[in-house]
Amino acid sequence: MNTQPYKRLLTYWYSLIIYDLEVEFTKKYIQSWKLHEQMDGAARSGKQNIVEGSDILKTSVKTGIKLTNVAKASIEELIGDIEDFIRQRKLKMWDKNDPRVLEIRSKYSKIVSNLSNLGSIGDEKWELPDDPEETANLLLTLCHIATYLLNKQVDALEHKLITEGGYTEKLYNLRQDFRKSLK
Repeated sequence: MNTQPYKRLLTYWYSLIIYDLEVEFTKKYIQSWKLHEQMDGAARSGKQNIVEGSDILKTSVKTGIKLTNVAKASIEELIGDIEDFIRQRKLKMWDKNDPRVLEIRSKYSKIVSNLSNLGSIGDEKWELPDDPEETANLLLTLCHIATYLLNKQVDALEHKLITEGGYTEKLYNLRQDFRKSLK
């Protein structure tokens, strides 16, 4: 079975989990309809731009880079909203070295690695904790992982563009080679 290229990306699976959990988070904790919609939109945009950025790479690495950066910006927007939620409710934001954060990283790293290898969610379910501080910090940790990986993905795409060139450049070179072969 052929898997869509984006389903091999860790960033896609993190963004999918973030989106699913964020939708539950806003249903449970966000009263403002406008903020609810904005957060849902940011989470969805993160996921969808990874899909679109991956799909466009065949014809435009440059556009793929732009869409991947849009995905990162969307998740960064969500980070800001979650940080506001934590601050406004006087909850504790966990340090990146907090044992709970390390546990989240370890658990979701295994889940995401399995998903990217299988290419399908199957019966996988992730649930929000009951505690708002735990929930917000879970989402925040996943968002930080996703943006870190998206930065790495952009770096790799930029390297590819520099070393291999873009689609138009490749077509031009093929055309030049063809014309030379006619002489």
